[in-house]
Amino acid sequence: MAEKPLTYADAGVDIDAAVAATDRIRDLARRTFDGNVLTGIGSFGAVYSLAGKGLADPVLVSSADGVGTKLKIAFAANRHDTVGQCLVNHCVNDIAVQGASPLFFLDYFSVGRLDPEIAGQVVSGISLACRQNGVALIGGETAEMPGLYAEGEYDLAGFIVGATERDRLLLGSRVKAGSELIGLSSSGLHTNGYSLARKVFFDVAGFRLDQELEVLGTTVGEELLAVHRSYLKHLRTLDGEGLLQAAAHITGGGITDNVPRMLPDGMRARIQTGTWEVPAVFRLLQEIGDLSDSEMRRTFNMGIGMVACVPAGTGRLAVRALAEAGEEACVIGSVEQGSDGVVYTA
Repeated sequence: MAEKPLTYADAGVDIDAAVAATDRIRDLARRTFDGNVLTGIGSFGAVYSLAGKGLADPVLVSSADGVGTKLKIAFAANRHDTVGQCLVNHCVNDIAVQGASPLFFLDYFSVGRLDPEIAGQVVSGISLACRQNGVALIGGETAEMPGLYAEGEYDLAGFIVGATERDRLLLGSRVKAGSELIGLSSSGLHTNGYSLARKVFFDVAGFRLDQELEVLGTTVGEELLAVHRSYLKHLRTLDGEGLLQAAAHITGGGITDNVPRMLPDGMRARIQTGTWEVPAVFRLLQEIGDLSDSEMRRTFNMGIGMVACVPAGTGRLAVRALAEAGEEACVIGSVEQGSDGVVYTA
C-alpha cells in the first residue's frame, strides 16, 4: 500500500500543465484557421471542408515527417521555435512537389515532463509557418510520458494533408529526356544529416554552440538551427508559368537519392556540380570530417533544397521567373535516358 493516496502527478503526469499548454496551443492554432475549419482545438477529431476550393476532381496528398536529431541542437541551445517552423515547411515541401496545396496540419509533441513554456515555443513556430504557408493547424497530440525521454528532451512530428486536381498531379509522367533541372538554394542543413554534423562539429572539432566561426559568419548554434525553407510559392511560380514538370525535395539521401524519385523509369539525372556555390557549412563539415564527395551528397543537401524539372530549353526562363519572385536559383543539370539514378559531372 502507498503511504498516502497517489495522484497522476506522483507518477510524473501533470494534468494542470497539460491544460495550460493546451490553452496556449489553442490560441496559436486559431491564428491559422480559415473558413474551412469546422471544429476548434479540443474536439476528438478535426473537421475540414473542401467547399470553396474550386476543385472539380480533387485528390488528397498527405505526408508525415519529423525534424530528426536537429532536436538535440534545440535542446542544447534551449531554443525551440525554429524546429516547429522546420517541421511545417518540410511537410509542405513534401506534398508541394506532387502539385498539392496544403489544407491542414496536425502535430505530435511528446515529452517526459511537460513544460508549457517550451511547448508554447514549439507550437508558436508551427503556428507561424502554418500562417506563412496558408495551412490550418487544426489538431494534434501533446503527450506527457514520464521515463521515456531524458530530462528536457521531447519528440516532434507533423502530419499534413493537401489537395489538387487529379490532372494537375506531378508524378513524373511529364518529364522527358532533355528536361532541365533547376536548383533552388537551401538555408543550410535543413532537417537532414544532423547526426553526422553533430559528430563532426562537436565530437571531432570540439566546437561550442555559442562559438562564432568566421567561415560561417555566425555561431555554430545559429547555423545549425537555421529554419528549413518552404518552396511552396516558388513551385507555384513555375507552375503558373506553365514550366513545372516535376520536383524533388532534397531531404535525407541528398540529391543522389531524391532526384530519381521524380523521374520516370528509364531516365536519370546528370548534375553539373560546379553550377552552384556550395555553402561554407558543408565545405567545413567535409574538411573536418574528411568526408568523401559521395558521402556528402547522400547525407546533406549541399546547398540545394529543392530541384525543379522544366522542359528542355526553358531553364533560363525558369531561373528568370524565380529571380523576379525573389528566389535564387540556377540550372544544375538535365534529364537523360539511363538507369543510374544520378550522374555527377564536374
